[in-house]
Amino acid sequence: MAEVEAVQLKEEGNRHFQLQDYKAATKSYSQALKLTKDKALLATLYRNRAACGLKTESYVQAASDASRAIDINSSDIKALYRRCQALEHLGKLDQAFKDVQRCATLEPRNQNFQETLRRLNTSIQEKLRVQFSTDLRVQKMFEILLDENSEVDKREKAANNLIVLGREEAGAEKIFQNNGVALLLQLLDTKKPELVLAAVRTLSGMCSGHRARATVILHAVRIDRICSLMAVENEEMSLAVCNLLQAIIDSLSGEDKREHRGKEEALVLDTKKDLKQITSHLLDMLVSKKVSGQGRDQALNLLNKNVPRKDLAIHDNSRTIYVVDNGLRKILKVVGQVPDLPSCLPLTDNTRMLASILINKLYDDLRCDPERDHFRKICEEYITGKFDPQDMDKNLNAIQTVSGILQGPFDLGNQLLGLKGVMEMMVALCGSERETDQLVAVEALIHASTKLSRATFIITNGVSLLKQIYKTTKNEKIKIRTLVTSDKTILYSVATTLVNCTNSYDVKEVIPELVQLAKFSKQHVPEEHPKDKKDFIDMRVKRLLKAGVISALACMVKADSAILTDQTKELLARVFLALCDNPKDRGTIVAQGGGKALIPLALEGTDVGKVKAAHALAKIAAVSNPDIAFPGERVYEVVRPLVSLLDTQRDGLQNYEALLGLTNLSGRSDKLRQKIFKERALPDIENYMFENHDQLRQAATECMCNMVLHKEVQERFLADGNDRLKLVVLLCGEDDDKVQNAAAGALAMLTAAHKKLCLKMTQVTTQWLEILQRLCLHDQLSVQHRGLVIAYNLLAADAELAKKLVESELLEILTVVGKQEPDEKKAEVVQTARECLIKCMDYGFIKPVS
Repeated sequence: MAEVEAVQLKEEGNRHFQLQDYKAATKSYSQALKLTKDKALLATLYRNRAACGLKTESYVQAASDASRAIDINSSDIKALYRRCQALEHLGKLDQAFKDVQRCATLEPRNQNFQETLRRLNTSIQEKLRVQFSTDLRVQKMFEILLDENSEVDKREKAANNLIVLGREEAGAEKIFQNNGVALLLQLLDTKKPELVLAAVRTLSGMCSGHRARATVILHAVRIDRICSLMAVENEEMSLAVCNLLQAIIDSLSGEDKREHRGKEEALVLDTKKDLKQITSHLLDMLVSKKVSGQGRDQALNLLNKNVPRKDLAIHDNSRTIYVVDNGLRKILKVVGQVPDLPSCLPLTDNTRMLASILINKLYDDLRCDPERDHFRKICEEYITGKFDPQDMDKNLNAIQTVSGILQGPFDLGNQLLGLKGVMEMMVALCGSERETDQLVAVEALIHASTKLSRATFIITNGVSLLKQIYKTTKNEKIKIRTLVTSDKTILYSVATTLVNCTNSYDVKEVIPELVQLAKFSKQHVPEEHPKDKKDFIDMRVKRLLKAGVISALACMVKADSAILTDQTKELLARVFLALCDNPKDRGTIVAQGGGKALIPLALEGTDVGKVKAAHALAKIAAVSNPDIAFPGERVYEVVRPLVSLLDTQRDGLQNYEALLGLTNLSGRSDKLRQKIFKERALPDIENYMFENHDQLRQAATECMCNMVLHKEVQERFLADGNDRLKLVVLLCGEDDDKVQNAAAGALAMLTAAHKKLCLKMTQVTTQWLEILQRLCLHDQLSVQHRGLVIAYNLLAADAELAKKLVESELLEILTVVGKQEPDEKKAEVVQTARECLIKCMDYGFIKPVS
């Protein structure tokens, strides 16, 4: 009876529908649904009620009813089309498109379906264009950022998205075309640190690799404003502005090495004037009291990086000549600053050292004797112009300047020591009652006394004063300097004392069983002194560093060979190694010249001494900026000592830190990679990639990740009959995230460089596809990004290989990742996944539906 009544209610509903009484029809269908369990009837009732929903604009209900009908019969073409119509009205165009696509598949000749397909396709493309329109995104971001009432979270997200957009070429151009520079200037005007920082980072991205944009931005923001932002006390801000200025310099000078498109070259005729203006403002920053120590360091870093020629084969050194003529006196002023004087400019611990490095680089960049004579003359005039019998502070600045030059171009500094009154002033300052005068004088005497002739003058004229200072001063910085300066014949004794202070002699391993045996036989068993425990040693090391022991050691290393014996060198190497033990102290060691002082100790002396010095170099090279730790050509001398530590006879820590040091060096330049390759380090690095020790394997893989950028290393991977590529692929499948990251980085660069390696990768192991998929799904974004880059390289290498990848689960992975909403953290990952999908579209393997 219930089934019969249900059929009658259905017929009643149909009559109401024909009379356009859709509410009554819906009521009849709903009553019928409660009475029947027949699937065919249920499907019809749901489908009919969906039609009522469409007529009454109840689209959610219509879509739901149509879905229920489809659940009963997946080929119900009427239900599919009605759900398509409902979804279209709800704005779910991609889902609607899928439904009508199925309808068209079932009835290909149905013109209504074909027309709907075309209409929806057009609507989807328009919606996507609007939804993802960069213009709209840019506009919304600026609206949020410039609205003071915006929520903090929204503002932070908008700032991050803007930065990400600025780093993409298309995004940067859209920001630029949509009045973005003026809006970014408004963000700078807010003076709110987080907004200013976002604006600076966005501008930096916009300038990278685009000369015309960089020129416009430089003129719009103005170099004086950029420098004033870099001058602030905030380290993060100062560094961000430094990166902006570097991006501008690279783009103006063509250092970005990117191909310019269209009329890019024609837009900017000459950039020399702008580059000269930037250099001029950076030089002005050096002597301004309004500039923070951080800002001054960044200005020096920019000058160090951009003024001297990177390759002496380039004939033009006009930038160096300009700086010598217009800025050498300003650099000398920074070198001559004495922190304890009230007139001192704001400095950091590294400022004077950076200035000394700049002087050294400028001097090395001169091409001929007349240029060097001109350089020396400016220095001489500056120093002698400071001498003033009535003003001791000026004299102090003059001697501090000489001391700074001696830490840079030593030959020039040695010439300046011959100036009338310089050595006499150093000795005279030793007789001052002010500790500041004594400290500067003794520091200068240390650097001056490395030549025997200067040492003789000091011994003749100043030893009595130095002894008096040593006896009376309570300042340990002065004591240690006077001790080293006063008599060169005590080098060995001083070195031995420092070895004892730092406990850097070899300690034999104590075997408990032998100790017990010795006690049983009543033999004397030496016991460790309480003050030889690690805490006490660390305390002594801190006090030595604070007292300026590095300057003293650097002076001792420079002594004449007749005084500095191989045994003394070994002792000094031991002390350096002990001082380098704590990574936090290595910056101080570098700032005081410890890096370059270690190089001769690692190259000459006893075998033990060379190994100890090489290990100390490895510790410094592992964590320091090589340009600062080993300025100029010295950095190439560091490679051989580090490679010498890659030996099975060395202990694991020496191997590990040598690999870290080589990783840091190999990341700096191709010239350094070539040097490492020529020192035959590659086989040793590969051997450590096979190590069972996790840290050694990780360090070796990270080093190889940098080394594969070198052409000759790539050729080794291309050669037949070796398992190098197989090893890297298998390391990508390791459980250790850091090893995976490094191996994936190496594989990404290798596959980007050579299509042959893309094909070879698929042949070295049957696990390659599984490993690649794991990389693309990795929890760590850096590993995931590298995996996606590898996937892109394989897709781009060969159409057949691309087809194989598309037929695997990789396509689903790329789709899922590519559909994510990019934020600053995920931007590169999502963008790379989308580029992979675009490559698949280019092949015609997938279609751009939504």
